[in-house]
Amino acid sequence: MRALKIPSTTSFYLLCGAIGGPLFVIAFLLEGATRADYDPLRHPVSSLALGPYGWMQIANFVITGLLMFLFAIGLRRGLQAVGRRSTWGPLLVGMYAIALVGAGVFVTDPVGGYPHGTPAQGVHTWHGMLHYFPFSLLVFAALAGACFVFARRFAGWGERGWALYSAATGALAAIGFLLSGQALAQAEGLAGIGGLLQRLTIAVGWAWLALLAIHLRNAGKLARALARGGRS
Repeated sequence: MRALKIPSTTSFYLLCGAIGGPLFVIAFLLEGATRADYDPLRHPVSSLALGPYGWMQIANFVITGLLMFLFAIGLRRGLQAVGRRSTWGPLLVGMYAIALVGAGVFVTDPVGGYPHGTPAQGVHTWHGMLHYFPFSLLVFAALAGACFVFARRFAGWGERGWALYSAATGALAAIGFLLSGQALAQAEGLAGIGGLLQRLTIAVGWAWLALLAIHLRNAGKLARALARGGRS
């Protein structure tokens, strides 16, 4: 690692990555706990964008997506500042950010009987289709892809713990997406826990992104400390 300083702007962009995920999770947990007829165990996070207060979850998607786009920029710049390179890692995080914004702009269709009075299988609209494909699919695919890219990168940088953590997160994100997708399609035996499976998958992914941001910011602090030590 070269002892180079991470610029303050880049450090701020990395901070966006550290706070974006926790804010997103806190927001949907509070919303899910206060919506009538909404069951967090059964219904997906995206369903919070429906109804009279749906604008809150739409804003949650869009604002968090913008924060993560800044993080993607900071991720690329920060890696360069500490003497590391990754093209696809920051690019996939950027795609993840764009997909979050798209998932907010194109509101999902009702599913699982929410809002109250809609059929379990829901209805199908053009914006609902766009919500799921390409945007929701891209959210999870880009996240899993970024995890595997960084697993390889961390292995090359000699950080075995981070390599294993990244690979495990990528695998869990992929498996969680498949299982929650089946559950939200009302598959027998899974329909009642579709929301839970999706939330666990989201939490695993957001934790990795937040910790990655913190890790890189700390790497910049270490680089500055090494630089000061070399001059002393």
